[in-house]
Amino acid sequence: MATKKEKLWDYFILCARVLIAWTFLSYGWSKLTDNQFGLSTEQLSTPVKDLGLFKLSWYLFDHEPFKTFVGITQIIAGLLLLYNRTLILGALLSIPILANILIIDITYIKMPGFYWRLSYYLFLDFLILWHYKDRILLAFKNIFSGLSTKFKYPIWAYLILPIMAIVLELLGVVPKLLTGLILNPTETIEALSTFPDLILKIIEKIKS
Repeated sequence: MATKKEKLWDYFILCARVLIAWTFLSYGWSKLTDNQFGLSTEQLSTPVKDLGLFKLSWYLFDHEPFKTFVGITQIIAGLLLLYNRTLILGALLSIPILANILIIDITYIKMPGFYWRLSYYLFLDFLILWHYKDRILLAFKNIFSGLSTKFKYPIWAYLILPIMAIVLELLGVVPKLLTGLILNPTETIEALSTFPDLILKIIEKIKS
């Protein structure tokens, strides 16, 4: 039977979940409804050097798809925190979001009040994870223990891994190349014709 102290602690964690979730939902919704970020008409006509880091960051963060992506991510994290089955995932997702906002505020916003508030939210987030540490430890144990490749490979296969990584990188260009040949064939073929000269220049630099 749970003690009164355990129930109070569990209720405190529930309150922490609701607080962080509400914060994420409100700020996320503000971004999606153009109530956060952006500058006024007067500020847009101000020289960059006179804006300051805060206003400059507000201008940059107002661009898409960054603003919508951040807003949707915050809303998802908030909703995950509210539901019992997804609360751990929500807490884990909240940590990088809060940490990123904290670093941005320290770098650009320069308002100490936000530093303490965001640090407090991070602290509450870690308390939520600590409250469910048995589940967290089990998950991390499954993630990190006994991991290896499914098959064993000869030594030569490991030695050529850098070369294979370069080949894999080049394969990523294939979709872009095919798209270019379909949509802009002339420009793409002209660009490809410069590759031999580029390779020769690289070889000359290596030799020198």
